Amino acid sequence: MEPIFQRMRAGEPLRKDDPDYNTFGKVVARTIRLCVEMNATATELDKVRSRLSDIIGTGIDESTTIFPPFYTNFGRFIRLGKNVFINHNCSFLDIGGITIEDDVQIGPSVKLTSENHPLDPADRKTVLLQPILIKRNAWIGAGAIILPGVTVGENAVVAAGAVVSRDVPPNTVVAGIPAKVVKIL
Repeated sequence: MEPIFQRMRAGEPLRKDDPDYNTFGKVVARTIRLCVEMNATATELDKVRSRLSDIIGTGIDESTTIFPPFYTNFGRFIRLGKNVFINHNCSFLDIGGITIEDDVQIGPSVKLTSENHPLDPADRKTVLLQPILIKRNAWIGAGAIILPGVTVGENAVVAAGAVVSRDVPPNTVVAGIPAKVVKIL
């Protein structure tokens, strides 16, 4: 693994003046090209899985279903379990890492973003990286947004349209902006 990718996996900030930034940029350019091709030409679920496997650099289990269009900016730090369902128009910004465990259901137009920027205007172009973890059997409702550093617990439900900025306990339902526990399962 390239040194810049090792630093990114360790959660170090990503800066444009990093001597290895060009290596990162090449992966992003490839990912953008492959996403456009996948969304335009993959008309069967097996082809979507195959193309997305190329983007993320590891095989996707045949029990997992992804409906295009699907978008990612990096791809290399996405990990998908078995029997995962990802509906249309989802966007995974995975530079900080996104792990989705087995049996997770993700509704249409869900956004997972594992990256942010500093508030300080002088450093705003730096990218801050925090992984997202969606635990087994969670359900993410349509249009939900999961922000950097969040873990969604096992069997949890994120209501449609929720904006999740804190960890979701297992066996709960969260809703609203910002998302709060509204029910215990």
